Amino acid sequence: MFPIVPANSAAESGNQEGIFGFGHDGSNYAGMTNLVSDAGVVASDVAAVGTARSGPAACEYGGDKGIFGYGHGGSFTAVTNLVSNVGVVSSDVAGVGTGRRYLAACGYGEDKGIFGFGNDTYYVGMTNLVSNAGVVATDVAGVGTSRAYLAACEYGSDKGIFGYGTTGSNTAVTNLVSNVGVVSSDVAGVGTARNSLAACSYGGDKGIFGFGNGESMTNLVSNVGVVATDTAGVGTARGRPAACEYGGDKGIFGYGHDGSNYLAVTNLISNTGVCGSDVTGVGTVRNNLAACSFN
Repeated sequence: MFPIVPANSAAESGNQEGIFGFGHDGSNYAGMTNLVSDAGVVASDVAAVGTARSGPAACEYGGDKGIFGYGHGGSFTAVTNLVSNVGVVSSDVAGVGTGRRYLAACGYGEDKGIFGFGNDTYYVGMTNLVSNAGVVATDVAGVGTSRAYLAACEYGSDKGIFGYGTTGSNTAVTNLVSNVGVVSSDVAGVGTARNSLAACSYGGDKGIFGFGNGESMTNLVSNVGVVATDTAGVGTARGRPAACEYGGDKGIFGYGHDGSNYLAVTNLISNTGVCGSDVTGVGTVRNNLAACSFN
């Protein structure tokens, strides 16, 4: 007989570890990475593999692996770098689709991913699906408001959400991603319109948007993709951080720029979506980086 799973049982846990990578340190494009343990501890820099660049995005794929993609390293690129299930970053894979930066990415369908939106001189709205083997597909015509400096995360265990960003003016609009990778039309924004924020999943089936252009507030995403109003900020207000899941059901925001300084500070997110106070930074200070979970 098959086991009976209670209807109110906890959501399936996600990945245990995470990785921050790439960015800009104020002087140079960066390619180093920093691993995040299953307890949310950030490790020192790992030497760069692949093209150093700023403004990429990253997401999980294959259930236990990750991918960094796109960005700008002197020119727009669509190059990708796969992350193994032990956190090893691969050399460059030739880019597919429109080279761009300041886009976002998230998982969907439990083992696939999606890159979307961004800037390639103009604000764009196309998406690129990532298979469960880490293969990036060609451009899919944009749905929703073209914008950059947005964020994205998984919710509901198999769906995703893109949110916030700028079109030249800040917005809080969101776009849901179905479990087959179809992006919905715009959903009216909730919370403070802003750009340069980050997002990650937590609690097994929920998500959180946080920080952004001088802000530290967060907005929780329910397991049906509903975004909540602002939660008062905790930690250093900053823009252009990155975020990922760790420990199966928790999250971490890290790095960024506070308007004056490049940072490496991190903030842990509990499995109930509570943002912790600042944790002293580890590794090279930078912004415009990306992060994803693995393992």
